[in-house]
Amino acid sequence: MVNIDGLTQIANRRYFDTYLKQEWQRLARGKDYLSLIFLDIDYFKSYNDYHGHLAGDDFLKKFAQILNQCAGRPTDLAARYGGDEFVVILPNTNEQGAMHVAKQIQENVSKLQIGYAKPKINPYFTCSIGIVSMIPHNEFPLAEFIAIADQALYIAKEKGRNQIILSAISSCVKNVICRNYSLPSC
Repeated sequence: MVNIDGLTQIANRRYFDTYLKQEWQRLARGKDYLSLIFLDIDYFKSYNDYHGHLAGDDFLKKFAQILNQCAGRPTDLAARYGGDEFVVILPNTNEQGAMHVAKQIQENVSKLQIGYAKPKINPYFTCSIGIVSMIPHNEFPLAEFIAIADQALYIAKEKGRNQIILSAISSCVKNVICRNYSLPSC
């Protein structure tokens, strides 16, 4: 079974799904944080349409390298989720740690200084980022965890892109989740 994306040479969606489930279960047992970062390259389609697929593919490879560098611990995993959407799994990482990694990614993408054909807001490539972080519970659906990160990414794009949005799983929301799923504590 192939676990690597052929273009970017990072993990593919299939391996992401397997690894996230494994880490979810492991960290639920250990009662430690798991953070998930969803990333989308801003206005990538326009760049790809104007400069061609070879230039687009070249940028995707560079973007994947940045993800691997910023999520560099042995347990971290960067993966291509599909098209120009990527994910990073950060085991044993709370909200602050995930935010630090997300900021590093944005800074390194900016340093590439690869420009858009027709800049809409920024002259260089940027990315929108959504983050979710919590201590996993086997009673809480993993699919919901993923959906929350995806929703945070959607909000980042809605707010004008080139944003980092930390999910709405605040202490208050965590308490509601714990109550709804009869969990002792998040």
